[in-house]
Amino acid sequence: MAIGILSSVLARSGTILGSDHSSVVSMNLFVALLCGCIVIGQLLEENRWMNESITALAIGFCTGVVIFLTTGGKSSHLLVFSEDLFFIYLLPPIIFNAGFQVKKKQFFRNFMTIMLFGAVGTLISFGIISLGAIQFFEKMNIGNLNIGDYLAIGAIFSATDSVCTLQVLNQDETPLLYSLVFGEGVVNDATSVVLFNAIQSFDLSHINSTIALQFVGNFLYLFTLSTLLGVLAGLLSAYIIKKLYFGRQSTDREVALMILMAYLSYMLAELFYLSAILTVFFCGIVMSHYTWHNVTENSRVTTKHAFATLSFVAEIFIFLYVGMDALDIEKWRVISDSPGKSVGVSAILLGLILVGRAAFVFPLSFISNLTKKAPCEKVDFKQQFTIWWAGLMRGAVSMALSYNQFTSLGHTQLRGNAMMITSTITVVLFSTVVFGLMTKPLIRILLPSSKHLMRMLSSEPTTPKSFIVPLLGNRNESEADQSNHNVRRPTSLRMLLSTPSTTVHYYWRKFDDTFMRPVFGGRGFTRFVPGSPTEQNVDQWQ
Repeated sequence: MAIGILSSVLARSGTILGSDHSSVVSMNLFVALLCGCIVIGQLLEENRWMNESITALAIGFCTGVVIFLTTGGKSSHLLVFSEDLFFIYLLPPIIFNAGFQVKKKQFFRNFMTIMLFGAVGTLISFGIISLGAIQFFEKMNIGNLNIGDYLAIGAIFSATDSVCTLQVLNQDETPLLYSLVFGEGVVNDATSVVLFNAIQSFDLSHINSTIALQFVGNFLYLFTLSTLLGVLAGLLSAYIIKKLYFGRQSTDREVALMILMAYLSYMLAELFYLSAILTVFFCGIVMSHYTWHNVTENSRVTTKHAFATLSFVAEIFIFLYVGMDALDIEKWRVISDSPGKSVGVSAILLGLILVGRAAFVFPLSFISNLTKKAPCEKVDFKQQFTIWWAGLMRGAVSMALSYNQFTSLGHTQLRGNAMMITSTITVVLFSTVVFGLMTKPLIRILLPSSKHLMRMLSSEPTTPKSFIVPLLGNRNESEADQSNHNVRRPTSLRMLLSTPSTTVHYYWRKFDDTFMRPVFGGRGFTRFVPGSPTEQNVDQWQ
């Protein structure tokens, strides 16, 4: 009896150990592939066509082929993809770093245009893709999809991935274009996820005016509260670090607190069913404006590179896995009897993406240009075309949302679910590789003299990307001079309507200098502490 029990326990232990060992082997191989992506990406840095996203996809696809052949067609990936893995561990550092590294003056100077593209434009694209999916897919009889599935398709394929374009554009040489593409990409992702969550929250089998109003209200509620939560989390971190000033004892505590507070804001948004993308993005903006200036110089360098590294590795991880997952046999077995229909669905989705994108980029650019007086602030046709092109690629957000919507009942069993999963993979691969390969040469043709454009550098001397300009010095005098020459104080509503961005920026700067920075710290408002950044910079620049 005892011997039987002992042998049973040993057998179970061996199974567990064997499972753990296989997981360790898989992780070793995956980490080695990540290293390979970085090395090969560096070697292809000056290549006219390739970028790191495409490199990771290609390596992942080739690895998937090898695994597929060695396992006899049973599997093509080392790890099992989960939307929880993506949304909880991989996406936060990418979005936070985007907000942390953004040039805030450019972003908020073009805030209305960014919101037009990122929010209104996404809604337009969502409507066109959803209506197109209903019109085409019902006639094609691809499976049992309901109205909620069709609306989810609109949200899934409205989520852009402008990584390829941003790798080519230069934030200093083309500040307007970069801020529009970058800002729209982040707001677009957040809007798509909020839309997707709102769709899942409502019973859309019987749509009426009441449900439509509730849907819009829920969308605005999520959008507003998510932004406020991110701002509050960033301000709280700035206040704590300013009051306690951890750097006197330990730089590690400062860095750890910044990282944990950023991640806490993301998880709180998930806890309260808000848009975690918007929350962590605005938390990054607020932290870079206040918190980052309250820490020691060592902490600044460390946080800048830590956030950038985490974001970089997460992006490569995602594209590497997408490449592997493309050959997963379980997803293709259900639709193996009609491969032509799968190709047709993917082609229709690509066409809807092209049309949906064009339907808002060019009209909204025209509307935005009507509010701009200076020619340098207007978006010309070549820039509009670049913005349109930048949003054609689909990536990890679309993949994660598609898994979330179409795997709840098992994509290996339901034909419609399997069709949408495989079509999403096809669209992501095609758009990233084909459109991504054409991005560099296209931008060189459209913007051949980008290096000779006037550099509209931010007046903010220190950001997480700049360490060479003094924190103190004559900042206040130079800003005052600039304000006297370039910014006229608005005296009426007419002035506000004629120069909205300048007027809003003037009053925000005044409010920020008077109330916010004395409380939460920031550039020029860090109290003097021996060994602090204030003392170091005074000594350095006197």
